[in-house]
Amino acid sequence: MLRNTLMASAAALVLLTGSAIAQEAEPPEPADIAIVDIYTEGDAAAVLAARIAALKTVLELTPDQEKLWDPVEASIRQVAADSAKRRAERAAAEPPADFLTILDRIADAEAVRATDLKAFVAAARPLVDSLSDEQKRRAPAFLGLTESGNGPQPTSQLWLFEEEEG
Repeated sequence: MLRNTLMASAAALVLLTGSAIAQEAEPPEPADIAIVDIYTEGDAAAVLAARIAALKTVLELTPDQEKLWDPVEASIRQVAADSAKRRAERAAAEPPADFLTILDRIADAEAVRATDLKAFVAAARPLVDSLSDEQKRRAPAFLGLTESGNGPQPTSQLWLFEEEEG
């Protein structure tokens, strides 16, 4: 008992000492921090592949459900490709003349995103219909839909459209 108390006290002392030392250390100057642009097309492809693999892993598909996976993955990849294309087009577009042009562009983008999202839903419906309640419970949060006091987050939080956001 005494040994456990001494060990706990020693651990607390180490944590407090380490915390004090960390607080005394000067933060690095901004020039000392290497900024690396890690989001190349290759990085985006790797992140997308990882998310697709993770989604499939989180769902723990049965062999029968596996047969329904390919259209879902193809749809996710298409949505991401369309999203990246829209981002590039937006970056190359002329600056907006006024706020109405901005609102018009937002409306156009939302309409196109809605079409992409509907295509994803159609591709995913057969798989989702085959999922257990536990599997269905895991999917929304993993895609980026979280419950709040006002309902699920808007589609801009879905990682399906992440390429468009950056």
